[in-house]
Amino acid sequence: MRNLSIALFAGIIACATGTADATRQDTRVMSCAQAQALIQSRHAAVLTTGPNTYDRFVRQFGNECDWPEVPVSIPVPTRDGECRLYRCQEPVFDFPD
Repeated sequence: MRNLSIALFAGIIACATGTADATRQDTRVMSCAQAQALIQSRHAAVLTTGPNTYDRFVRQFGNECDWPEVPVSIPVPTRDGECRLYRCQEPVFDFPD
């Protein structure tokens, strides 16, 4: 019975780990339009942007960011070149002296 419990637990961990990796899509293999459409359809999505990088991207207009953060445009690599996507970030105010 103990071996069955260990095997079941290991199977659950393997499935959970594989599912998490499989659901995060990579912007580098998507076109810019595909990446933007994915974010628009889900309102927010965590996407891989490089070999060891990922970020959470949101729609430009929506309530996916927590206050005081706002959607800020950043360049992201896609299959057809650089693409501007939005992520939540605290605004930077540059007041004149």
